[in-house]
Amino acid sequence: MQTYHELKQWLKDRKLWEPFTYLFFGGLTTVVNIAIYLLCRNVFGLYYQVANVISWAISVLFAYFTNKIWVFEARSANRREAWTAFAKFIFFRVLSLGLDMLCMFVMISLLSSGDLSAKTVTQIVVVLANYLFSKFWVFTGKKMDKK
Repeated sequence: MQTYHELKQWLKDRKLWEPFTYLFFGGLTTVVNIAIYLLCRNVFGLYYQVANVISWAISVLFAYFTNKIWVFEARSANRREAWTAFAKFIFFRVLSLGLDMLCMFVMISLLSSGDLSAKTVTQIVVVLANYLFSKFWVFTGKKMDKK
């Protein structure tokens, strides 16, 4: 445990903790997204755009809680503030869903790439866009006191 705290402090001193945790949880969110997508496509036989929306919805819920608690260590003073942050998070995730859907359409329908390779490339673009949205427009309030 000591090594974890030392690493965390070292990264915080260099202002790298937030990007590090975002990439870690963004990676987990991507795994959730792709796993749900493949489940919808390969087990349930859903059309790729339908599978993409379902995987997006589940991964957004996962991302909201991991980002709020562990990445941005954000706290809400009251329920209104919490719901406002959640609404902003959903709004920006809908924007990134549009980006996701557009990239998937271009790569699969226009460029004839495989759906898994398109999904993987698209997720890199989406993770970067979502970090910027969350950092500058969603989790801008108070931080949790963590010691």
